[in-house]
Amino acid sequence: MTVNKVNHIKMKRACIINNLQWKEFERVELTIGTIIDAQSFEQARNPAYILHVDFGEKIGIKKSSAQITALYSIKELIGKKVMAVINFPPKQIGPIMSECLVTGFKNENGDIVLAAPEFDVPNGSRLI
Repeated sequence: MTVNKVNHIKMKRACIINNLQWKEFERVELTIGTIIDAQSFEQARNPAYILHVDFGEKIGIKKSSAQITALYSIKELIGKKVMAVINFPPKQIGPIMSECLVTGFKNENGDIVLAAPEFDVPNGSRLI
């Protein structure tokens, strides 16, 4: 067997192993919320904010830690819509219990750009 053939088989196996099944994706609750409060997280190892995100009446307000200080000020964050995973178990991050994972993407400098809807959608709306 040639080296190219072996590499092709390895790549194909890796794709099969890493494929996500639709049922798995459906379990991830990516939900829209509005940041209603943001505070500097002084005890964090890396610069971060503590965010309080309102996901609407059914879900309520959840707390999160986010390393987004390079691109966002506290003032800019208040009222901003964000997309977060709300069904991870709570996670202790220093002195706070994070209740959701606010999502984003690294830019070319490694700074986090928040994932947000282009148009307004109600808090609690789930990614479909």
